[in-house]
Amino acid sequence: MASVIDMRVTVAAVTRVIVMSADFTQTKPFSLPVEMQAYLTDRNSAPSEHLESLRRIAADMPAGGMRLGTEAGTFLSILVQAMQPRRALEVGTFIGYSSLSIAAAMPSDGRLLCCDVNDTWTSIARQHWEAAGVADRIELVLAPALETIAAQPDEPHLDLVFIDADKPNYVNYYDALLPRLNPNGLMIVDNTMWSAKVLDPDDNTDDTVAIRAFNDHVAADQTSTNVTVPLGDGLTLITRSE
Repeated sequence: MASVIDMRVTVAAVTRVIVMSADFTQTKPFSLPVEMQAYLTDRNSAPSEHLESLRRIAADMPAGGMRLGTEAGTFLSILVQAMQPRRALEVGTFIGYSSLSIAAAMPSDGRLLCCDVNDTWTSIARQHWEAAGVADRIELVLAPALETIAAQPDEPHLDLVFIDADKPNYVNYYDALLPRLNPNGLMIVDNTMWSAKVLDPDDNTDDTVAIRAFNDHVAADQTSTNVTVPLGDGLTLITRSE
């Protein structure tokens, strides 16, 4: 398994490349110039057929914007492949794009626990896990995630945590899961830039307030180390401090 130091060096390097490439004059915050985005998209590894199927399904759904972005999914897969985690937990499964990205890159004896409350959306995930041949690595629990987490061992046992769920509970998920993260484990949290709404003092909607509170909470926590990669809507990577 890669060391925490190696992981931090890798993440820092990726962050510098993305920031240097960004054109902050674009209308959409933090977006790349259209030509550069097309250039990179043409050269990035394409998602698997099962991930592509999920992308197409999400594109036709009113709630499809909740899907993890394609580039973020590939980034997640690369991290998982490098780390080879054997115990992982996901909060917020939706139709399964992130869980499939994780499970397909895990070792064959790895296990991913997925927390969600929506049987309709996760039934799509189940179908794709089966089709991709990774269903035996995944356990889905349909219940409030904090209840599922509370039923897990209190001591550190998780190599990887991925959070992409209801924003008002982000701080609660973090507080519940950080003590359960192994010393060399990694927590990844999606949507932490929140389309730059966190910078808008006039935006006090529940989700925006919650993301601001989460970002401030993590920044103030001396027991962890974090970096936010401006990929998609922001991925914050967190490790326990040694």
